[in-house]
Amino acid sequence: MDEHSWAAAPAAAERARSVLATAWSCAVTADGGREEFVGAHTVTEDGRLRLRVPEDSALLAAAICAPRGEPSAVLEFADVSPVPVRNRIRARLWLAGWFVPEDGDLVFRATRVVLREASGAVVVDLDEFAAAAPDPLATAEARLLTHLADCHSDAVERLTRLVEPDSLHGAVKVQPIAVDRHGLTLRIERTRAQGDVRLPFHRPADDVAQLTERMHVLLGQAASASCPRALQRQRTDGDG
Repeated sequence: MDEHSWAAAPAAAERARSVLATAWSCAVTADGGREEFVGAHTVTEDGRLRLRVPEDSALLAAAICAPRGEPSAVLEFADVSPVPVRNRIRARLWLAGWFVPEDGDLVFRATRVVLREASGAVVVDLDEFAAAAPDPLATAEARLLTHLADCHSDAVERLTRLVEPDSLHGAVKVQPIAVDRHGLTLRIERTRAQGDVRLPFHRPADDVAQLTERMHVLLGQAASASCPRALQRQRTDGDG
């Protein structure tokens, strides 16, 4: 089996925790209303969410007055690519459950967790969600990807030598769209469509130093690969 024919990826629970850890805003639908909170949530190690809301928030008033752990609520988080591409939302995360007032904040007790990515939606097991940790590169991902896209476009082009030529057919632009401890994902944009290709690392990276080594290995593999004909046609036609 070719070493790039497998695609190591984070489990759904780890991916969900990463989205929760890095999302800056949170939309809450409860009691028939919807409120947007920016920079207002924190997450405990076991995945419980604490939301700091204004004193005049309708959500806070409803939680204080509600009996038996109500009102029920749905929280929505969006995972947005830090690199400007079409369809920048990489995933959406929904948490269903209820709020409990605690020390002036609202603590959310989740009863259902749903993660939706391009491959589809999955219900995340609550015990796995509580036990999982965010990807160790999650909080550094935005900085790492924008640096790669802005300062090392030549390296991104070299990495396309690891992509099957059929996946590059009609490509007009290739950008790094995601990175985690298991691999790097490239977004291949065409005139009217796009697709993602994952380049797995030979072993997981637990910090930025290890990520640097894993990227060097990928670039070394790319250096010994032939240049895809799809990109050669692209440059000949003046599209890239």
